[in-house]
Amino acid sequence: MNGPTSYPNPLLAGWRCGGDGIQRTNLWYRTFRHFFIGTVGTFFNLRVYERRYEPARGGAVYICNHQSFLDPILMSLALRRPMNYMARDSLFKSWVFGNLIRRLNAFPVRRNSADTGALKEAMRRLKAGGQVVLFAEGTRSIDGKIAPLLPGVAMLAQRAAAWAVPVVIEGAVDCWPRTRLLPRRGTIAVQYGQPIPREQIAHLSPAEFVKMMHGKLVDIQNALRVRMNRPLIEYDPKQE
Repeated sequence: MNGPTSYPNPLLAGWRCGGDGIQRTNLWYRTFRHFFIGTVGTFFNLRVYERRYEPARGGAVYICNHQSFLDPILMSLALRRPMNYMARDSLFKSWVFGNLIRRLNAFPVRRNSADTGALKEAMRRLKAGGQVVLFAEGTRSIDGKIAPLLPGVAMLAQRAAAWAVPVVIEGAVDCWPRTRLLPRRGTIAVQYGQPIPREQIAHLSPAEFVKMMHGKLVDIQNALRVRMNRPLIEYDPKQE
């Protein structure tokens, strides 16, 4: 992992995590994090920017675009605090795999339905000081563009999290598009945006929140594409 601003929040350096308002890491999570740093970080030319924006305390919801199967690993690899993941319920049918991802802080969600149980679990973890990632488009992108965000993401950001953090992954759609069975080598960049405190977004309607957050994701994506010497992506304002 490299980049001029890839250093962590100084308050989280050296895994000094714990205490009030923060979820502790477990041995499984730390072990697999280092494993993925060694494998994913070596296979791809991985660049990480602005991870200093990781909040040192309080529940945080990370609203991220979705380009590939690698995204849960890519967006959390450089963070010091552990991440919690909503994973489709079918992944838990295997006792071995389901038990493993539970140890890595995943919990099931039923896709294509209003799973209130999963939302309550996400809210519980956020209020306990955890960090939760939401791939707010609902599915992987075909062309790398960031699709309109699902309105349900507003509830967690506005009611349960102390912070909402925009995150963009760029290049993963080229390395592992939906049409390929296996990934190929290439450059992938991850950039975190400035955390937004709940007080600044509590007054917004869900529609206003997702429009604002979509705009932030688009701005970060195009900033990343400038870093990567790629052309900017043009979006239709009516579709945001």
